Amino acid sequence: MSFDIDVEVRRSDFALKVAFEAAPGLTALFGPSGAGKTSILNMIAGVLKPARGRIAVDGQVLFDSETRVDLKSEHRRVGYIFQDARLFPHMSVGGNLLYGYRLASKAGRYAEPDHVMNLLGIAGLVERRPASLSGGEQQRVAIGRALLSSPRLLLMDEPLAALDDARKLEILPYIERLRDELRIPILYVTHARAEVERLAAAVIGIENGRVTSLT
Repeated sequence: MSFDIDVEVRRSDFALKVAFEAAPGLTALFGPSGAGKTSILNMIAGVLKPARGRIAVDGQVLFDSETRVDLKSEHRRVGYIFQDARLFPHMSVGGNLLYGYRLASKAGRYAEPDHVMNLLGIAGLVERRPASLSGGEQQRVAIGRALLSSPRLLLMDEPLAALDDARKLEILPYIERLRDELRIPILYVTHARAEVERLAAAVIGIENGRVTSLT
């Protein structure tokens, strides 16, 4: 499964125009803050509408300005993981995970709770509330919730930025497991070169709303 994107958008005095393709595995969007990396993720997720362009995942068009295709966010099957975990505080870990699971149609499900919990090492946390978890544990639960929606692709917006060095070292091996075991594209936003060198199979450099390099 792969995806391709060719989009343009303008916001006040900032113009973004990018085109690239990504294959299965982890592709890093690498560049300084304000380069437009998060805007790219938001367009893929359906949060930000491009002024022009086309977004397709495994041949299915999510957005096309020429043919006026613009799928709603909930129909795009995109898993989105943010800097902060954004877990539901009134739900247990298990409740948060099942929320993601219920978002997927029965016909489209490929991720099952037991497998995802074992993959991320969170099976022992299911009865706990988010407030009792460490930052690294919260982020692993957030990743699990996104995976259980059985997404076509996974968007990760600087998922380690809010963690201290110890928590980053805790969660990096789990992201490597996702990269190695899942057969879906992962688009990973960061400005940390060490994360790129450790995780990325491909790197797309972004500066000032433009693609500056493809490696």
